[in-house]
Amino acid sequence: MRIAIGIEYDGTAYNGWQRQRTGLGVQACLEDALSDVADERIEVTCAGRTDTGVHASGQVGHFDTQSDRSERGWLLGANSNLPDDVNVTWVKPVADDFHARFSTTARSYKYVILNRLVRSALYRRRAWWVYQPLDHQRMHEAAQILAGEHDFSSFRAAGCQASGPVREVQSILVRRDGDWIVLEVTANAFLQHMVRNITGTLVAIGSGEEEVDWITELLEQRDRTRGGVAAPPHGLTLVRVDYPDEFAIPPPLWI
Repeated sequence: MRIAIGIEYDGTAYNGWQRQRTGLGVQACLEDALSDVADERIEVTCAGRTDTGVHASGQVGHFDTQSDRSERGWLLGANSNLPDDVNVTWVKPVADDFHARFSTTARSYKYVILNRLVRSALYRRRAWWVYQPLDHQRMHEAAQILAGEHDFSSFRAAGCQASGPVREVQSILVRRDGDWIVLEVTANAFLQHMVRNITGTLVAIGSGEEEVDWITELLEQRDRTRGGVAAPPHGLTLVRVDYPDEFAIPPPLWI
């Protein structure tokens, strides 16, 4: 039997999603919790492997099991075994051809910036504090250049193991709500550090350090060393993963 699950986590204490030889990954916590419920070893595959310090409100995973448990049993059993910063949000039996990673049609991330003179004690682990004034309209204008299919070599990590740098950004916007600036981006897939590198580049444009058309130059140069600094991981959250309607995967509880 194949089971799909929704997952949310605060990534602050974790070395990313993946099970680690040293350090703690979200995957290890989740597999241990589910294994206790199943009374057998469970291995979880996720939609997108987040990096150290990155959060998720809409992560999706799947696992195979021989154990017969109700959806409520899986949900409450797993959460009773998990730490407070990791949570299963829903459980659903799915067809054997469903795959949390390879069945996706899109993934969506949100990056949050606190743009004011004073830092926040409450949101220090959920937003990047940038005290220099930022022009979110310039940032949004520059971001639109990234929409569509491009070679994102200038926005991938040096150690990125993806087979190719071409991705399709389906939507991207930058909006402001008071002191908060939010980048929302949806793509068919992402390269390692891609959203963080885009964010750092947009901040350089929003501060006036670089011009809007710098984005075009970076796309053409296909050279990560020419781009902006990577934004820190703690402002980034995986908020949604989309699948074909036939799988009837529930939406995240919140975005």
